[in-house]
Amino acid sequence: MRMVCLCFLLLAMPSLAFSNEPIVPIVAPTGLNQAKVSLGERLFFETQLSADGNISCASCHDLELGGMDGLRFPIGVYGKVGDMNTPTVFNAALNFKQFWDGRADSLEAQMDGPILRGREMGNTWKQVVSFLRDDPVYHELFQTIYNTAITPEHVRDAMAEFERSLTLEGSRFDQYLQGKLQAISAEEKAGYKLFKSYGCVACHQGAGVGGNMFQKLGVMKAYFTQEKGIEPHDLGRFNVTQNPKDKFVFKVPSLRMVVLTAPYFHDGSVATLFEAIKLMGRHQLGREIPDDDVKLIEVFLHTLPGLYQDKAW
Repeated sequence: MRMVCLCFLLLAMPSLAFSNEPIVPIVAPTGLNQAKVSLGERLFFETQLSADGNISCASCHDLELGGMDGLRFPIGVYGKVGDMNTPTVFNAALNFKQFWDGRADSLEAQMDGPILRGREMGNTWKQVVSFLRDDPVYHELFQTIYNTAITPEHVRDAMAEFERSLTLEGSRFDQYLQGKLQAISAEEKAGYKLFKSYGCVACHQGAGVGGNMFQKLGVMKAYFTQEKGIEPHDLGRFNVTQNPKDKFVFKVPSLRMVVLTAPYFHDGSVATLFEAIKLMGRHQLGREIPDDDVKLIEVFLHTLPGLYQDKAW
């Protein structure tokens, strides 16, 4: 009788069967200020926020390409090339820190990076605010929302609100976790099982399937060698803290959009997801993952992207 009751409960609320899974469904933020979201979206596509008038946030974070540019390194103002691979802007609100080295604690604080950095938008807040104050449309929008003179804090606030709206629910895997068992195939389920059994979930878990911790690149086997050459950006978190223990430490990236955001790693040096999985097995887990298992894990990762504007990728 107890077994029958238990089975009935699991059928009635099938998501209970997944309550102990290391990955949890994304829940998009609620209570967003839609006026700020709309203003932030306009700013996100505004090229006049850059020093040469040609680069917007959307230039490197293409919302039609998984939220990044598909390049090894981004191209900023005056054709300058960056030195770190562009992370996706989708689900950035789920990250516990921003940037590969985690130097920004919030989406608002992150805005200073692209706006001010010479290889990106290369501008100053004084110039940005001056442009926005002189533009009648922006002047009215900011006045309506903030009811005061435009400040950098207002710009950061609006753009961060828009980025929070880019948190994507409804992935096939989330549907599976919520009880829709046929949302993913048997092959995809096998890939998830391997993802767990090999230990990938030690770093890639939670709603973002990553993005919630720091980890050294090369835990089990050194990834950076003098023979290969070590660039300043390879030092990762060390560049922020100057703590020797933080050398080669990076924020673990979210895998939610990973199937759409090649090339991979902080330096964009890995062209394919297959190769990235092989390298992670070798350097982070100390294991040589067989090719057939790599392919199954890759198949599973295709279930993770959420819906953008109600459309699947």
